Amino acid sequence: MRKNNRVTNFRWRKEVRLLPCYISGLVWSFFTIFMIGWIVAASLSSTKEVFTGNVLATGLHIENYTKAFFRNKALMNLLNSVIYTVPSCFLAIIVSAPAAYCLTRFKFRFSGLIKKSIVTALGIPGIMIVMPLFSIVSTLKLGGTHLTLIFIYTATSVPYTTFFLMAFFQGISEAYEEAAAIDGCGPIQCFWRIMFPLAQPAVMTVTIFNFISRWNEYFMALIFANKSELRPVGVGLYQTVQSMMQSGDWAGMFASVVIVFMPTVIIYLFLSDKIVVGVTSGGVKG
Repeated sequence: MRKNNRVTNFRWRKEVRLLPCYISGLVWSFFTIFMIGWIVAASLSSTKEVFTGNVLATGLHIENYTKAFFRNKALMNLLNSVIYTVPSCFLAIIVSAPAAYCLTRFKFRFSGLIKKSIVTALGIPGIMIVMPLFSIVSTLKLGGTHLTLIFIYTATSVPYTTFFLMAFFQGISEAYEEAAAIDGCGPIQCFWRIMFPLAQPAVMTVTIFNFISRWNEYFMALIFANKSELRPVGVGLYQTVQSMMQSGDWAGMFASVVIVFMPTVIIYLFLSDKIVVGVTSGGVKG
């Protein structure tokens, strides 16, 4: 009985200590859900209803999304963002996964220097590499095409992606590679057939992070996607907000905002468990 009482008291004290965390999490969740819900409701209301606070008073105004998609070119901006983010995320994995595996498993000349360079690259602000990137783009004559941002997004994603996957590969037991070597697999076959499939949780997680980061990226897109037909959702949203504020169409502006952030919200809702697994599994040592 005494032991059970001690266990019960310990659990009770633990719950009391965690009570501020529960309350803060509940308040933050309520605030976030309320704000997202209000923006969605405002996007389906008229501008008069938005200003008076009586959202959805006269029913659903679907025409706000029609104007956002076609008149404000949100559909074209969405397609541009897909063109930029999907290939860049794919190429970043193709480049970074073998690099992370080699840096983790093999010792060779300058391997330590390469690791330090990757860590250093993570701390370089994006504004410092704008001019070098602009010079490279001009030299390669990639300006004015979708390839510009695909190239830039891929290059700037490689350091973080490699660093993230290195932490995961370090946690995978070398017994898999030893067994593969016994079965006759070379290093390349071992990586693609065994190690890369084992790293799928980390690959999925870092791909989601890269996708969200590139989807919401604004600074590089503003500089290198300087044509209206090349603008992704970030730059397109800014232009839409400016025009909507001048015309007074606030409901249409909220519709454009929903179109921009809804893909990332959907990703977090349906893939949050994979993100948690990918982040935590890197700390498990084999």
